[in-house]
Amino acid sequence: MNDFDRAPASSAPSEGRSEARRDDHRPGKRRMAREMAVQMLYQHDLGGATVEQIFRVFDRTEYFQAEPEEGEPEPPPLGREEGERRRRDIEEAFHYARELVTGTVEGLDEVDGLIRKQADNWRLERMPAVDRNILRLAVYELLHEDDIPKLVVVDEAIELAKKFSTEQSSRFVNGLLDGLLKQHEFPGTIT
Repeated sequence: MNDFDRAPASSAPSEGRSEARRDDHRPGKRRMAREMAVQMLYQHDLGGATVEQIFRVFDRTEYFQAEPEEGEPEPPPLGREEGERRRRDIEEAFHYARELVTGTVEGLDEVDGLIRKQADNWRLERMPAVDRNILRLAVYELLHEDDIPKLVVVDEAIELAKKFSTEQSSRFVNGLLDGLLKQHEFPGTIT
């Protein structure tokens, strides 16, 4: 795992457990970028806006505060230094999300073609829009993100489905992507 995959660590160990817990609930930059990318692809798919229009209006403010675990108290607000570091992380994630969205949209014919071949008895257009766009992002990554192990791409897609869709959707996404991995040769490593 490289620095782009990790949530930022607390800069001062003396800040204690609450500081570490706050960072534990923040996604790493790549996960954050994928979450942003799925939201943008969904907007593109259903709203018909161009990617440039979506990039201009995409709201990144929800990524500034950590989401507490169920039953956990709301974390305290970010300090100035931590807030600035978080802002930089969010901007880096947003830049990466833009690359993912641009690549996915530009390669949509190839991406959708692979999904259609693998999705027995499922028309792409009839899939739930969230699932369709999670799959599109994952297939784009399988095809073009050689530095990311393929099983990481699948695991991340499953987590996106759990967050933005349903448990049933996560199983559907897992099954379709697992089938693609077995049927097709993708660049890069599996693990």
